[in-house]
Amino acid sequence: MLKRMCVGLTLGLGLLTGCAGYYEIKEPAVTNYLPQERGAMAASKPAGQSREAAREKPLSLEACVRIALAENPAAAAASEGVAVAGEAVGQARAAYYPEIELHSGYRRFQNHIFLPPGLGGTLFKAPTTIGPLNDWSEYVSMRYYLFDSGERRARLLEAKAKLGVARQEEARIKQDMVLNVHQAYYSCLSSIELRSVARKELVRAEDHRRLAAQRVEAGVALQTDVLRAQVEVSNLKLALLRAENIVRISRGNLNTSMGLPVETPLEVEAPSKTPVSPNGINIEEAFEQAVQRRPEVRGALLNISAAQSGVEEARSAFGPRIRAEGNVGRRDSVFWPNDKDWHIGVFVDWSLFTGFSRTHGFAKATREVSRQEAETRQLIQIVRQQVWTAHSRLLEAFEAVEATRTLVKDAAESMRETRQRYEAGTNTITDLLDSQTSLVRAEANHVQAQWDYFTSKAEFDRATGLLAANDYTR
Repeated sequence: MLKRMCVGLTLGLGLLTGCAGYYEIKEPAVTNYLPQERGAMAASKPAGQSREAAREKPLSLEACVRIALAENPAAAAASEGVAVAGEAVGQARAAYYPEIELHSGYRRFQNHIFLPPGLGGTLFKAPTTIGPLNDWSEYVSMRYYLFDSGERRARLLEAKAKLGVARQEEARIKQDMVLNVHQAYYSCLSSIELRSVARKELVRAEDHRRLAAQRVEAGVALQTDVLRAQVEVSNLKLALLRAENIVRISRGNLNTSMGLPVETPLEVEAPSKTPVSPNGINIEEAFEQAVQRRPEVRGALLNISAAQSGVEEARSAFGPRIRAEGNVGRRDSVFWPNDKDWHIGVFVDWSLFTGFSRTHGFAKATREVSRQEAETRQLIQIVRQQVWTAHSRLLEAFEAVEATRTLVKDAAESMRETRQRYEAGTNTITDLLDSQTSLVRAEANHVQAQWDYFTSKAEFDRATGLLAANDYTR
């Protein structure tokens, strides 16, 4: 009998092991997640509308941000994170409701019983076993905790705090997304304007080449002047090709920051804003504003609240738990049970000794609060340092705009005078090309300084918590 049981058990385990081999991980196809053009199924979705908007007309900065908030997968992931935390709150709240379960089962058993000797007397021998018997049962049971020393309350408060953390994390991700769009947008505008500068300088260089050729024909200049001018034209043609490629790359970066396919054709419009001096910014007020508004700081404070709730949960393990239980059903030795079977009662559970597990758990939760508080203090220092750095860069960017504006004006005047002197024969082609190179450099620096200013302004607004995604969803 024992041998047959061992053989059967071995065969059963072998069958289960073989079946387990059929369960393999199904990796989803990467094509399901590639950026795709708007199709028939996406036509009714607001996100699909934003893709169409990217093709219709030149996009403003606000339009680019709105598209990013609708299309970028990072925004969707952040929103799903909030939804996950919200469901965790529902799970924690479920502990306040009773648990109701339906049970149905069958077993066959034989048990040994212990009876006093001589219980049957001389007439019959008392039985020593019960069974073998069939045991069929079906019943409904309910359990409800009347008192749990504050465990449910602590878990619910912890879940709510973590929901707040998820919301602040969503706000942080969206603010970073808005900043990325600002940076990509201004970089795209800068590359387009630098391309215009390159085209204008190429036209100017070709004009200088014609001027040199005219002077050679007039016999007042050497052929080397034409060759020098031709070399400059070739260099500027190469610079224009590079500028064209930078525009192409910057448009792809802007598309990616908006969550669109990198190859999506788009045009952007330049804002009609002018740089404003940041000298009037009160840095102390900026520090306070950043600490109060930055979602990272608010999330850190909520992490402290969650850790404090964890302390209350650990403390509850030292107290008793009182629960009410009951079930009602039928139980019998036949397939359809006939005999009623029920019970109801109140039970108290109180762990007296757990190997100091509760003590260590409480100490761990207390240390976690201290760790979260220390990280919050460190985070506030980092936030203040970010504001300080962003403000310094904004000051530098504004001064660079003013300096390059004057530089362009002086270089243009120098270029005009040098050309006049070259036409009069008092300057060489080298002087003319040098002044042209200085003007090209000054104009490029001014363009770069202007858009660097707006990028620095966006970074300062992000550092102080002003670059909120809500401002673009109203």
